[in-house]
Amino acid sequence: METKEVWLIDYARTAFSRSRPGAPERDVFGDQRADELVAQLLMKFFDEKLAKKGIEKKDVDEYVVGAAMGVGENWTYGGRLPLFMASFPVTTPGLFVDRQCGSAGSAFHVGAMEIMTGYSKCTLAMGFEHMTRIGMDLKSNPHIKPNLLMINKSSKWYRPEYDLLTTTNMISTAQKLYEYLTPAYTKEDLDKFGVRSHNLTVENQEKGWFDGEIIPIEGYKAGNPEEKMMITKDMAARKSDLATVAGLRRLSKPFYLKKNWKGEDIGGKQGYIEREGGKDGVITPGNSSPLNAGATATVLMEAEEAKKRGLEPMARVVSIGWAGVDPTIMGWGPIPASEMALKHAGLTADQIDYWEINEAFTVVTLGCMHYFNIPEEKVNIMGGATAIGHPLGATMVRLPGTLARILNDKKAKYGIANACCGGGQGVAILLENLNV
Repeated sequence: METKEVWLIDYARTAFSRSRPGAPERDVFGDQRADELVAQLLMKFFDEKLAKKGIEKKDVDEYVVGAAMGVGENWTYGGRLPLFMASFPVTTPGLFVDRQCGSAGSAFHVGAMEIMTGYSKCTLAMGFEHMTRIGMDLKSNPHIKPNLLMINKSSKWYRPEYDLLTTTNMISTAQKLYEYLTPAYTKEDLDKFGVRSHNLTVENQEKGWFDGEIIPIEGYKAGNPEEKMMITKDMAARKSDLATVAGLRRLSKPFYLKKNWKGEDIGGKQGYIEREGGKDGVITPGNSSPLNAGATATVLMEAEEAKKRGLEPMARVVSIGWAGVDPTIMGWGPIPASEMALKHAGLTADQIDYWEINEAFTVVTLGCMHYFNIPEEKVNIMGGATAIGHPLGATMVRLPGTLARILNDKKAKYGIANACCGGGQGVAILLENLNV
């Protein structure tokens, strides 16, 4: 079977709100369901952007949408309900995927592979999440019911090797990753990267750079649902400084690992206390992504079909990657996923001009940088998820979309977008700018 070339034709998203579980009036999208955000984005994307390129809803051969919490009102009926809400033809097939924080990336993967194998000519990949209305907290979300027999010693399903309690607590996995990377980084390094993310994001918001990807959606002024307004920018970003971030409440507790990822002795509890000056963990709101709501979308097309239509690519999809890792250090996932993408592209990490590495926690981004020896000036140069936000299932369409724009702006050739995924996975997408 001949492999077809895939082009990323266009990309758009909503702004990302600042989610407020328990206080929806403080979330600018608090009175809207996630599928309503998806449908509004779809309608505006096709009516206001894609129509100018001659792309219509009937041209979509497959619609793939991802979310990390596809339960309750996020249930999509196999991807069909958002299509119905956005008035797509009944002949447009839909598919829902869940790879947690990589869900939109898996939607992108499926759409790309359908085109590569000749089954589709045009696919639409999306992701969404609404962390105010459908949260990830096991205590507050009645729809999330992991099988707790895995931690019951008397059950045949007891599986201590997977450490379910750590696996399902993302903050704990970030703390463990930090210790796993010792001595590569300090808490100050994590905090500095968070400050960098906020300040870069605010700077580029003020320059209007994100206007090139955000489609305004009506919401309301935070705290006042009666005051309607168009939401045109990501709501969590703010100017930041190290002194403030360094003093934020610590959310994690240490694991006191005895060995790092290289197998080197790092001293266990005593070594940790000596390095950190105490028994506190290092993960705080200042070096973590916030909770958010938002939706993202991208159109992929077979290159020959795009040429027939006179369309130019934002980027070529060179290769993709995914991987499973120890779930208690889920932030390691982007590394083997990126290795897969690099291997299939026949490239090495030093040939990649720019990286978009999801800042679920800044330690995840720094860990990937450490492993591949990536200089900071190549990573998240417009800001990262610490500030922009991380509506779980939506992120891995934002990252390659933003990356394609960066490659074109900087006249650079190759880029990788990647993310870790809850449960111990990673996803990656490798793009090429054909205009250089």
